Amino acid sequence: MDQTKKIKMRKDALYDIVTVSSMGVRLTPENRQPVEAGGPFMLQSTSAETNVLNVSASLGLKTLVLTRFVEGSPIAAYIKGELRKRNIAYIGPDVPQGGPWGYRHQFNIADSGFGLRGPVVHNDRAGEVGRTIDAADYDLKQIFEIDGARILHLSGLIASMSESTTKACLDVARTAKANGTLISFDLNYRASFWKGRENELRRDFTEIASLSDILIGNEEDFQLALGIEGPEAGGRDLAAKTDSFKEMITRVQKRFPNVSIYAATLREVITANTHLWGGIISAEGSWYVEKPREIPVLDRIGGGDGFVGGMLYALLKGYGPDEALKYGWASGALATTMLTDYASPVSEQQLKNIYGGNARVKR
Repeated sequence: MDQTKKIKMRKDALYDIVTVSSMGVRLTPENRQPVEAGGPFMLQSTSAETNVLNVSASLGLKTLVLTRFVEGSPIAAYIKGELRKRNIAYIGPDVPQGGPWGYRHQFNIADSGFGLRGPVVHNDRAGEVGRTIDAADYDLKQIFEIDGARILHLSGLIASMSESTTKACLDVARTAKANGTLISFDLNYRASFWKGRENELRRDFTEIASLSDILIGNEEDFQLALGIEGPEAGGRDLAAKTDSFKEMITRVQKRFPNVSIYAATLREVITANTHLWGGIISAEGSWYVEKPREIPVLDRIGGGDGFVGGMLYALLKGYGPDEALKYGWASGALATTMLTDYASPVSEQQLKNIYGGNARVKR
Protein backbone atom coordinates (compact mmCIF):
# COMPACT_ATOMS: atom_id res chain seq x y z
CA MET A 1 0.00 0.00 0.00
CA ASP A 2 1.45 3.36 -1.03
CA GLN A 3 0.60 5.56 1.91
CA THR A 4 3.54 7.85 2.64
CA LYS A 5 1.54 10.91 3.72
CA LYS A 6 2.71 12.39 7.02
CA ILE A 7 0.52 14.38 9.38
CA LYS A 8 1.21 18.07 9.89
CA MET A 9 -0.26 19.92 12.86
CA ARG A 10 -0.88 23.57 13.57
CA LYS A 11 1.80 25.07 15.75
CA ASP A 12 -0.02 28.28 16.72
CA ALA A 13 -2.91 26.56 18.56
CA LEU A 14 -4.22 27.22 22.07
CA TYR A 15 -5.82 23.77 22.35
CA ASP A 16 -4.00 20.52 21.78
CA ILE A 17 -7.13 18.40 21.47
CA VAL A 18 -10.86 19.23 21.34
CA THR A 19 -13.85 16.92 21.32
CA VAL A 20 -17.66 16.95 21.23
CA SER A 21 -19.30 14.80 23.89
CA SER A 22 -22.40 14.06 25.92
CA MET A 23 -21.33 13.83 29.55
CA GLY A 24 -22.86 11.35 31.97
CA VAL A 25 -22.12 9.32 35.06
CA ARG A 26 -21.20 5.69 35.59
CA LEU A 27 -22.35 3.59 38.53
CA THR A 28 -20.21 0.56 39.32
CA PRO A 29 -20.75 -1.95 42.16
CA GLU A 30 -17.85 -2.27 44.55
CA ASN A 31 -15.77 -5.45 44.83
CA ARG A 32 -16.54 -6.58 41.27
CA GLN A 33 -20.07 -7.63 42.18
CA PRO A 34 -22.88 -7.73 39.58
CA VAL A 35 -25.36 -4.87 39.57
CA GLU A 36 -28.26 -7.11 40.59
CA ALA A 37 -26.43 -8.06 43.79
CA GLY A 38 -26.82 -4.49 45.06
CA GLY A 39 -24.67 -2.97 47.77
CA PRO A 40 -22.41 0.12 47.58
CA PHE A 41 -21.78 1.68 44.16
CA MET A 42 -18.99 3.97 42.94
CA LEU A 43 -19.99 7.09 41.01
CA GLN A 44 -17.79 8.62 38.32
CA SER A 45 -18.12 11.19 35.55
CA THR A 46 -17.67 9.68 32.12
CA SER A 47 -17.95 9.78 28.35
CA ALA A 48 -16.05 7.90 25.66
CA GLU A 49 -14.69 11.10 24.16
CA THR A 50 -13.41 12.66 27.39
CA ASN A 51 -11.87 9.28 28.25
CA VAL A 52 -9.68 9.82 25.18
CA LEU A 53 -8.79 13.37 26.20
CA ASN A 54 -7.87 12.27 29.71
CA VAL A 55 -4.47 10.87 28.72
CA SER A 56 -3.35 14.18 27.21
CA ALA A 57 -4.98 16.16 30.01
CA SER A 58 -3.22 14.09 32.67
CA LEU A 59 0.15 14.70 31.01
CA GLY A 60 -0.28 18.46 30.83
CA LEU A 61 -1.69 19.17 27.38
CA LYS A 62 -4.57 21.61 26.90
CA THR A 63 -7.89 19.88 26.23
CA LEU A 64 -11.46 21.06 25.65
CA VAL A 65 -14.85 19.34 25.50
CA LEU A 66 -17.89 20.88 23.79
CA THR A 67 -21.02 19.65 25.54
CA ARG A 68 -24.30 20.56 27.31
CA PHE A 69 -25.41 20.48 30.95
CA VAL A 70 -28.71 20.38 32.83
CA GLU A 71 -29.27 23.68 34.60
CA GLY A 72 -29.35 23.41 38.40
CA SER A 73 -28.60 19.66 38.37
CA PRO A 74 -26.30 18.35 41.12
CA ILE A 75 -25.14 15.72 38.62
CA ALA A 76 -24.13 18.50 36.23
CA ALA A 77 -22.27 20.23 39.06
CA TYR A 78 -20.48 16.97 39.86
CA ILE A 79 -19.50 16.46 36.21
CA LYS A 80 -18.15 20.00 35.91
CA GLY A 81 -16.12 19.53 39.07
CA GLU A 82 -14.68 16.26 37.84
CA LEU A 83 -13.72 17.78 34.47
CA ARG A 84 -11.89 20.57 36.28
CA LYS A 85 -10.03 18.02 38.42
CA ARG A 86 -9.06 16.11 35.30
CA ASN A 87 -7.65 19.23 33.57
CA ILE A 88 -10.35 19.13 30.86
CA ALA A 89 -11.83 22.54 30.02
CA TYR A 90 -15.47 22.65 28.94
CA ILE A 91 -17.81 24.90 27.00
CA GLY A 92 -21.55 24.31 26.93
CA PRO A 93 -24.84 25.91 27.89
CA ASP A 94 -26.91 25.00 30.92
CA VAL A 95 -30.26 23.77 29.58
CA PRO A 96 -33.39 24.09 31.77
CA GLN A 97 -34.42 20.66 33.02
CA GLY A 98 -38.07 21.12 32.16
CA GLY A 99 -39.39 19.41 35.29
CA PRO A 100 -38.80 15.93 36.75
CA TRP A 101 -39.56 14.25 33.40
CA GLY A 102 -37.34 16.56 31.36
CA TYR A 103 -33.64 16.47 30.58
CA ARG A 104 -30.94 14.67 32.54
CA HIS A 105 -27.42 13.34 32.17
CA GLN A 106 -27.14 9.71 31.08
CA PHE A 107 -26.49 6.89 33.54
CA ASN A 108 -24.07 4.16 32.54
CA ILE A 109 -24.63 1.24 34.93
CA ALA A 110 -21.88 -1.35 34.68
CA ASP A 111 -20.11 -4.05 36.63
CA SER A 112 -16.53 -5.16 36.08
CA GLY A 113 -17.18 -8.89 35.82
CA PHE A 114 -14.98 -11.50 37.41
CA GLY A 115 -13.42 -14.69 36.08
CA LEU A 116 -15.85 -16.39 33.71
CA ARG A 117 -18.62 -13.89 34.53
CA GLY A 118 -18.16 -11.18 31.95
CA PRO A 119 -18.89 -7.51 32.63
CA VAL A 120 -22.38 -6.22 31.86
CA VAL A 121 -23.13 -2.63 30.80
CA HIS A 122 -26.61 -1.09 30.87
CA ASN A 123 -27.05 2.34 29.28
CA ASP A 124 -29.91 4.41 30.68
CA ARG A 125 -30.07 7.41 28.33
CA ALA A 126 -33.73 8.49 28.26
CA GLY A 127 -34.00 12.29 28.25
CA GLU A 128 -30.25 12.70 27.80
CA VAL A 129 -29.40 16.40 27.49
CA GLY A 130 -26.40 15.61 25.31
CA ARG A 131 -28.70 14.43 22.52
CA THR A 132 -29.64 18.11 21.99
CA ILE A 133 -26.07 19.35 21.40
CA ASP A 134 -26.00 21.99 18.67
CA ALA A 135 -22.94 23.51 17.00
CA ALA A 136 -24.59 26.92 17.46
CA ASP A 137 -23.86 26.51 21.19
CA TYR A 138 -20.19 27.25 20.50
CA ASP A 139 -18.18 30.05 18.93
CA LEU A 140 -16.47 27.82 16.40
CA LYS A 141 -14.65 30.77 14.79
CA GLN A 142 -13.08 31.63 18.15
CA ILE A 143 -12.18 28.01 18.97
CA PHE A 144 -10.78 26.85 15.65
CA GLU A 145 -9.74 29.99 13.75
CA ILE A 146 -8.63 32.44 16.44
CA ASP A 147 -7.58 30.19 19.35
CA GLY A 148 -6.78 27.18 17.21
CA ALA A 149 -6.81 23.44 17.89
CA ARG A 150 -4.28 20.85 16.79
CA ILE A 151 -6.62 17.82 16.83
CA LEU A 152 -10.40 17.46 16.85
CA HIS A 153 -11.37 14.01 18.08
CA LEU A 154 -14.82 12.67 17.24
CA SER A 155 -16.45 9.38 18.15
CA GLY A 156 -19.12 7.43 16.32
CA LEU A 157 -21.08 7.42 19.59
CA ILE A 158 -21.70 11.15 19.73
CA ALA A 159 -21.91 11.35 15.93
CA SER A 160 -24.82 8.88 15.84
CA MET A 161 -26.63 9.77 19.06
CA SER A 162 -29.30 11.96 17.45
CA GLU A 163 -29.94 14.02 14.34
CA SER A 164 -28.84 17.08 16.32
CA THR A 165 -25.50 15.61 17.43
CA THR A 166 -24.80 14.23 13.96
CA LYS A 167 -25.26 17.69 12.46
CA ALA A 168 -23.18 19.24 15.26
CA CYS A 169 -20.28 16.87 14.60
CA LEU A 170 -20.42 17.62 10.88
CA ASP A 171 -20.49 21.39 11.47
CA VAL A 172 -17.62 21.24 13.95
CA ALA A 173 -15.54 18.95 11.73
CA ARG A 174 -16.02 21.17 8.67
CA THR A 175 -14.99 24.29 10.59
CA ALA A 176 -12.02 22.56 12.22
CA LYS A 177 -10.77 21.19 8.90
CA ALA A 178 -11.06 24.60 7.23
CA ASN A 179 -8.79 26.04 9.91
CA GLY A 180 -5.99 23.50 9.75
CA THR A 181 -7.07 21.21 12.59
CA LEU A 182 -6.41 17.50 12.17
CA ILE A 183 -9.49 15.29 12.48
CA SER A 184 -9.40 12.03 14.45
CA PHE A 185 -12.46 9.82 14.05
CA ASP A 186 -13.10 6.65 16.07
CA LEU A 187 -15.93 4.96 14.17
CA ASN A 188 -17.37 3.17 17.25
CA TYR A 189 -20.35 1.63 15.43
CA ARG A 190 -23.31 0.85 17.70
CA ALA A 191 -26.28 -0.92 16.09
CA SER A 192 -28.74 0.41 18.69
CA PHE A 193 -27.78 4.01 17.83
CA TRP A 194 -28.08 3.39 14.09
CA LYS A 195 -31.49 1.70 14.10
CA GLY A 196 -33.81 3.47 11.66
CA ARG A 197 -31.10 5.93 10.53
CA GLU A 198 -28.77 3.61 8.64
CA ASN A 199 -28.77 5.43 5.29
CA GLU A 200 -28.30 8.94 6.62
CA LEU A 201 -25.65 7.89 9.12
CA ARG A 202 -23.70 5.97 6.47
CA ARG A 203 -23.73 9.16 4.38
CA ASP A 204 -22.70 11.44 7.27
CA PHE A 205 -20.04 9.09 8.66
CA THR A 206 -18.58 8.89 5.15
CA GLU A 207 -18.31 12.68 5.05
CA ILE A 208 -16.61 12.83 8.46
CA ALA A 209 -14.22 10.08 7.35
CA SER A 210 -13.46 12.05 4.17
CA LEU A 211 -12.39 14.98 6.38
CA SER A 212 -10.36 12.81 8.73
CA ASP A 213 -6.61 12.48 9.03
CA ILE A 214 -6.79 9.63 11.56
CA LEU A 215 -9.33 6.80 11.34
CA ILE A 216 -9.77 4.30 14.17
CA GLY A 217 -11.92 1.20 14.24
CA ASN A 218 -12.04 -2.56 13.94
CA GLU A 219 -13.12 -4.48 10.88
CA GLU A 220 -16.78 -4.40 11.85
CA ASP A 221 -16.67 -0.62 12.33
CA PHE A 222 -15.30 -0.04 8.83
CA GLN A 223 -17.74 -2.48 7.28
CA LEU A 224 -20.90 -1.34 9.05
CA ALA A 225 -20.23 2.38 9.42
CA LEU A 226 -18.59 3.05 6.06
CA GLY A 227 -19.78 0.14 3.93
CA ILE A 228 -16.27 -1.18 3.23
CA GLU A 229 -16.24 -4.74 1.91
CA GLY A 230 -14.62 -7.16 4.34
CA PRO A 231 -14.65 -10.80 5.42
CA GLU A 232 -16.94 -12.28 8.01
CA ALA A 233 -15.55 -11.47 11.44
CA GLY A 234 -16.58 -14.45 13.52
CA GLY A 235 -14.37 -17.35 14.50
CA ARG A 236 -10.96 -16.01 13.50
CA ASP A 237 -7.94 -15.79 15.74
CA LEU A 238 -6.00 -12.55 16.32
CA ALA A 239 -3.40 -13.35 13.68
CA ALA A 240 -6.10 -13.88 11.07
CA LYS A 241 -7.88 -10.71 12.15
CA THR A 242 -4.65 -8.76 11.80
CA ASP A 243 -4.07 -10.04 8.27
CA SER A 244 -7.66 -9.40 7.16
CA PHE A 245 -7.59 -5.91 8.74
CA LYS A 246 -4.50 -5.08 6.68
CA GLU A 247 -6.15 -6.35 3.53
CA MET A 248 -9.30 -4.33 4.19
CA ILE A 249 -7.43 -1.11 4.91
CA THR A 250 -5.92 -1.23 1.42
CA ARG A 251 -9.48 -0.80 0.15
CA VAL A 252 -10.33 1.88 2.72
CA GLN A 253 -7.30 3.91 1.69
CA LYS A 254 -8.52 4.08 -1.90
CA ARG A 255 -11.82 5.59 -0.75
CA PHE A 256 -10.25 7.95 1.80
CA PRO A 257 -6.85 9.00 0.42
CA ASN A 258 -6.76 11.99 2.78
CA VAL A 259 -6.31 9.71 5.81
CA SER A 260 -2.72 9.49 7.08
CA ILE A 261 -3.14 7.02 9.95
CA TYR A 262 -5.37 3.98 10.46
CA ALA A 263 -5.45 2.26 13.84
CA ALA A 264 -7.20 -0.57 15.66
CA THR A 265 -6.88 -2.47 18.90
CA LEU A 266 -6.41 -6.24 19.00
CA ARG A 267 -8.06 -7.94 21.94
CA GLU A 268 -8.91 -11.49 22.92
CA VAL A 269 -10.77 -12.14 26.15
CA ILE A 270 -9.53 -15.14 28.13
CA THR A 271 -11.43 -14.28 31.32
CA ALA A 272 -12.82 -11.03 32.67
CA ASN A 273 -9.50 -10.62 34.49
CA THR A 274 -7.11 -11.71 31.74
CA HIS A 275 -6.93 -10.43 28.17
CA LEU A 276 -4.54 -10.64 25.26
CA TRP A 277 -3.97 -7.00 24.30
CA GLY A 278 -2.40 -5.63 21.13
CA GLY A 279 -2.77 -2.99 18.46
CA ILE A 280 -2.04 -2.09 14.86
CA ILE A 281 -1.30 1.16 13.02
CA SER A 282 -0.86 1.90 9.33
CA ALA A 283 1.07 5.11 8.66
CA GLU A 284 3.68 6.58 6.31
CA GLY A 285 3.58 3.54 4.05
CA SER A 286 4.32 1.04 6.81
CA TRP A 287 2.51 -1.27 9.20
CA TYR A 288 3.23 -1.21 12.92
CA VAL A 289 1.92 -4.16 14.93
CA GLU A 290 1.95 -4.69 18.67
CA LYS A 291 1.46 -8.43 18.97
CA PRO A 292 -1.15 -9.26 21.63
CA ARG A 293 0.29 -10.20 24.99
CA GLU A 294 -1.36 -11.09 28.25
CA ILE A 295 -2.43 -8.31 30.61
CA PRO A 296 -4.30 -8.47 33.93
CA VAL A 297 -7.65 -6.66 33.92
CA LEU A 298 -9.36 -4.99 36.85
CA ASP A 299 -12.05 -3.31 34.72
CA ARG A 300 -11.97 -3.56 30.94
CA ILE A 301 -14.29 -0.61 30.22
CA GLY A 302 -12.30 2.25 28.68
CA GLY A 303 -9.35 0.22 27.42
CA GLY A 304 -10.05 1.15 23.82
CA ASP A 305 -10.45 4.83 24.71
CA GLY A 306 -7.15 4.63 26.56
CA PHE A 307 -5.49 3.24 23.44
CA VAL A 308 -6.77 6.12 21.32
CA GLY A 309 -5.87 8.65 24.00
CA GLY A 310 -2.30 7.39 24.29
CA MET A 311 -1.83 7.27 20.54
CA LEU A 312 -3.10 10.84 20.05
CA TYR A 313 -0.97 12.10 22.93
CA ALA A 314 2.15 10.64 21.31
CA LEU A 315 1.28 12.18 17.94
CA LEU A 316 0.70 15.57 19.61
CA LYS A 317 4.17 15.27 21.15
CA GLY A 318 5.66 14.70 17.72
CA TYR A 319 6.49 11.02 18.21
CA GLY A 320 6.42 8.66 15.25
CA PRO A 321 3.76 6.02 14.57
CA ASP A 322 5.86 3.27 16.16
CA GLU A 323 5.99 5.21 19.43
CA ALA A 324 2.34 6.20 19.10
CA LEU A 325 1.40 2.53 19.01
CA LYS A 326 3.43 1.84 22.16
CA TYR A 327 1.84 4.77 24.00
CA GLY A 328 -1.59 3.61 22.87
CA TRP A 329 -0.96 0.05 24.01
CA ALA A 330 0.34 1.18 27.41
CA SER A 331 -2.45 3.70 28.00
CA GLY A 332 -5.08 1.09 27.18
CA ALA A 333 -3.40 -1.40 29.49
CA LEU A 334 -3.24 1.28 32.21
CA ALA A 335 -6.97 2.00 31.88
CA THR A 336 -7.79 -1.67 32.55
CA THR A 337 -5.94 -1.48 35.89
CA MET A 338 -8.17 1.34 37.13
CA LEU A 339 -11.74 1.43 38.44
CA THR A 340 -12.38 4.58 36.42
CA ASP A 341 -13.01 3.97 32.75
CA TYR A 342 -10.25 6.38 31.74
CA ALA A 343 -6.47 6.20 32.03
CA SER A 344 -4.75 8.86 34.16
CA PRO A 345 -1.00 8.44 33.61
CA VAL A 346 1.20 10.44 35.96
CA SER A 347 4.14 10.57 33.54
CA GLU A 348 5.45 9.27 30.26
CA GLN A 349 7.82 7.11 32.28
CA GLN A 350 4.88 5.32 33.87
CA LEU A 351 3.59 4.42 30.41
CA LYS A 352 7.06 3.30 29.32
CA ASN A 353 7.28 1.07 32.40
CA ILE A 354 3.90 -0.47 31.63
CA TYR A 355 4.89 -1.12 28.04
CA GLY A 356 8.16 -2.66 29.15
CA GLY A 357 6.52 -4.88 31.77
CA ASN A 358 8.31 -3.13 34.63
CA ALA A 359 5.93 -3.35 37.59
CA ARG A 360 8.58 -3.09 40.30
CA VAL A 361 7.85 -0.82 43.26
CA LYS A 362 8.94 2.81 42.80
CA ARG A 363 10.42 4.32 45.97
